[in-house]
Amino acid sequence: MRWLWLYLLLINVITLLVYGSDKRRARKGKWRISEKTLFLLPAIGGSVGALAGMYLFRHKTNHWYFRLGLPAILLVQMALAAWILYP
Repeated sequence: MRWLWLYLLLINVITLLVYGSDKRRARKGKWRISEKTLFLLPAIGGSVGALAGMYLFRHKTNHWYFRLGLPAILLVQMALAAWILYP
């Protein structure tokens, strides 16, 4: 169980940093991180970091599929966790 918490902490910190990096790249007109990657990271456990990065850096907040998709991913993950922990 400790490994799961460590994994979740790391993937969320990485996701937060990736969202911040992509926002910085957008402002500078540099090569961007793909939206596929920006959705993959939350899907593999970084949904809290993605939501935090989205609102902290004001990144992708105008895209409806991020505004609705990221909370949906988090809700599915929370439901799955509840189903596994409390069958």
